[in-house]
Amino acid sequence: MIVAESSSKKNKQLQKISIIHTLGPEGTNCEKAGYLWFERQSIQGQVFLHQTLEEALVHVKETESSALLGCAVYPYLHDIVFKNLTSLELVDSFIMPTYNMVLASKEEVITTNNLLIASHPAPVDLAHSISPNVQLVNSNAQAAIDCLEGKVDACITTSKAANEQGLTVVKDFGEVPMCFTLHGRK
Repeated sequence: MIVAESSSKKNKQLQKISIIHTLGPEGTNCEKAGYLWFERQSIQGQVFLHQTLEEALVHVKETESSALLGCAVYPYLHDIVFKNLTSLELVDSFIMPTYNMVLASKEEVITTNNLLIASHPAPVDLAHSISPNVQLVNSNAQAAIDCLEGKVDACITTSKAANEQGLTVVKDFGEVPMCFTLHGRK
């Protein structure tokens, strides 16, 4: 027999969360989602950013009042869920439009089809629609940083990260309605 958790019990569990660990650096959709979750819950909380969700998970396990915020299209979210069933549980999810996803570069015009494009694995098909040469990175924001540093010719990133790094938006793919998941300690 399956028994649904009561709404008041779930709300009490969510109200205890004051720290969200998620994917960084600054400018990721996960960071935006973390702050939005706190706003929707009317909680004054902190969002801590990590290079990967796997790294963030370590901090969640060490901190009583914390949770992990992930994106449903994160390539290894299933591993995070099923490898941590004894210590972690899915406590909430919501849909939020991402920042506009963009192709950005230090140059205004991109003239070659053999560009090296930095991309997180989740939106990599946007990069592949432009060039077969893709360098995978840990986040959309990291893609923008690598582009600014000249490690790649262009990047698939968020409009926010492109603007923060002073990159030129070459193509705007728009917002993507996205599901974000919140994982709390058992």
